[in-house]
Amino acid sequence: MVKEPRPGRVKTRLGRDIGIVNAAWWYRHQTRALLRRLRDPRWQILVAVSPDHEGLKSRIWPVHLPRIPQGKGDLGTRMARALSATPGPTLLIGSDIPGVQNEHIARAFKRLPSNGSIIGPATDGGYWLVGLAHPRRPYPKIFKNVSWSSPLTLENTLPGLPQPVAVADTLKDVDEARDLL
Repeated sequence: MVKEPRPGRVKTRLGRDIGIVNAAWWYRHQTRALLRRLRDPRWQILVAVSPDHEGLKSRIWPVHLPRIPQGKGDLGTRMARALSATPGPTLLIGSDIPGVQNEHIARAFKRLPSNGSIIGPATDGGYWLVGLAHPRRPYPKIFKNVSWSSPLTLENTLPGLPQPVAVADTLKDVDEARDLL
């Protein structure tokens, strides 16, 4: 999931610390590096973009990668929509995790088939990855009653995920300047 890297529209908490232009610059370069780094023949990358119209036409994201609009709604609604866009086992990752490597994705995909879902905790109480073994099934409770961008995000998400839930590697995301260190 990516956002068009416009100053004031992405990484707003980081922008309060380092300036909105610097935060947008960091995000743009972070996401482009992430998309290059995660290219691998073992999986297909699908870029869920926001805002829809600008993101679908953007020249920032590699042209060879298919894109889908995130659509309207809160983060949980947009994540559920992105997950259900694929027919088979699917991982959804955030775009602000500098430490994610192909090995993390490969391990998560390996664990997913024997579980209903998988989640990759972030060090701040959220998560950097969530995946579903069967994304086209209806999951009415998925991402409901989640306190987003809080220390309770992971805890709030777990009850709505298909059971059993596997746990992937814990990684660090970037929300504030101290996270860049």
